[in-house]
Amino acid sequence: MFEKIVDFIRTLYPTENPVPLHEPRFTGNEKQYLADCIDTTYVSYVGEYVGRFEDSIRQFTGAKYAIAVSSGTAALHVALLLAEVEPGDEVITQPLTFVATANAISYCSAQPVFVDVERSTLGIDPGKLNDFLVNNGILKSDGRYYNKATGRKIAACVPMHTFGHPVRIDQIIEICQRYHIPVIEDAAEALGSYYKGQHAGTFGDIGILSFNGNKPVTTGGGGMIITNDETIATKAKHLTTTAKQPHPWEFVHDEVGYNYRLPNINAAVGCAQMECFVGVLENKRVTAKLYGQFFQEIDIPFIAEPAQARSNYWLNAIVLKDLQEREQFLAYSREKGVQTRPVWRLMNNLSMYRHCQCAPLETAPWLEDRLVNIPSSVRV
Repeated sequence: MFEKIVDFIRTLYPTENPVPLHEPRFTGNEKQYLADCIDTTYVSYVGEYVGRFEDSIRQFTGAKYAIAVSSGTAALHVALLLAEVEPGDEVITQPLTFVATANAISYCSAQPVFVDVERSTLGIDPGKLNDFLVNNGILKSDGRYYNKATGRKIAACVPMHTFGHPVRIDQIIEICQRYHIPVIEDAAEALGSYYKGQHAGTFGDIGILSFNGNKPVTTGGGGMIITNDETIATKAKHLTTTAKQPHPWEFVHDEVGYNYRLPNINAAVGCAQMECFVGVLENKRVTAKLYGQFFQEIDIPFIAEPAQARSNYWLNAIVLKDLQEREQFLAYSREKGVQTRPVWRLMNNLSMYRHCQCAPLETAPWLEDRLVNIPSSVRV
């Protein structure tokens, strides 16, 4: 079986050796725009490409405002601050996620609380989220919801659109609104993904995107805060530009800010990438369809887009029988020059988060033992 899988992957990427997991493609105006940055000397966050990149993301996602920052993690950090997450607060998120989600919560001196995911979306299970809030919280006179066991305020909820597959975000928001809990969408992996016709990251109070080197649109390193709230957008730009007040020459900073703005030279790459992005998405959907047909034939579950969703299929994934089979496949595929990887270790199993509260976890550990990402680069 392993040999069949590896052979099929090689038919999709016949010129790649080894076959990478997700390699960036630079087939547009990247070199031209980079040369322009160098020629004009505008290589930091002051330059025309930053605004152009923000405009392209705003237009593509339908968000009213987009603020370019240095990484998806930086975007998450600032989004949590904008949601008024304070030291000692708690933030609900999922155990099956990249570590940046939990780390950004820690940057605010807050505590993650982990709620289980569902197999169909790989994201927070709305039913289990509701159960946790009903059984563990209390609404106080200040209008905020508190954890009865710890006494801490539950300040936000951060669901993640895992591998670009949208969660049931409308249900999550509806539940959180009952308890006055802001929702920040971790759409780091979901540029080009839609739920019920609306772009991922535009449902919650704030959304974030990532443009890391392995994303379908890359700026080398970079992120974006997206929102429909003008006040939040204005504050986001201020905070990420070291909270500096506009002035021709004076350096006046009115609060603790962050040097998080995306450099122009990175944004230039992003502009060129966005010009090709529609074709990238179609290419990746064709690849996902071919994978889906193949794995159906050999009776291995393939992670397909959830109901009422259109996924970008950032990283394709399969579900193997158990941990032993997962380990055997990872070893075999890598030996044969095909890069594969397991899903992230669950956040509650990492040393710095083992003390954090977890709702009952069933699905996330099951997926941790079985989920494997397979090559998903744009095919050329």
